[in-house]
Amino acid sequence: MGCTTHGCYSEMKLFILAVGNKMPEWITSGFNEYSKRMPRESKIELIELKPESRTSGKTTQQIMEAEAQRILAALPPNTRRIVLDEHGATPTTKQLAAQMQNWLGDGQDVVFVIGGADGLHDSVKQVAQQLMALSAFTLPHGMVRVLLAEQLYRAHSLLHNHPYHRE
Repeated sequence: MGCTTHGCYSEMKLFILAVGNKMPEWITSGFNEYSKRMPRESKIELIELKPESRTSGKTTQQIMEAEAQRILAALPPNTRRIVLDEHGATPTTKQLAAQMQNWLGDGQDVVFVIGGADGLHDSVKQVAQQLMALSAFTLPHGMVRVLLAEQLYRAHSLLHNHPYHRE
């Protein structure tokens, strides 16, 4: 357990479960840059899932169902599940920081789910405690993991009065 001027909290892992592997080097490098900045009590762990083959002759619905099965099987147990979805709430950085403070206070690990190229099957959205959108833009899925890692780091720095975040 650690304490700051914002109160006491236990350790928490932040998981990013993403459909997609073999990312370009700049995606891997960007993600690694922000994840390594996170403190020990709020580590980010990336779980990559291989996307379903788009050349298998399967329909988009079948591809999404297959990916959903892999996602549901890979969800870390006893975690707060936040699914990234274009129809989700778009929190400000300050709102994300406030949520992070609550998560730290609860001591519950959090998993953020990023779907594949075709999006997420409803079965994945139904197990979420929250739907979140990072932007109204449609973003490349690899970029989403970098953007999310940066925002988690920014939210953490805001909570700890680190000069990274500026108003």
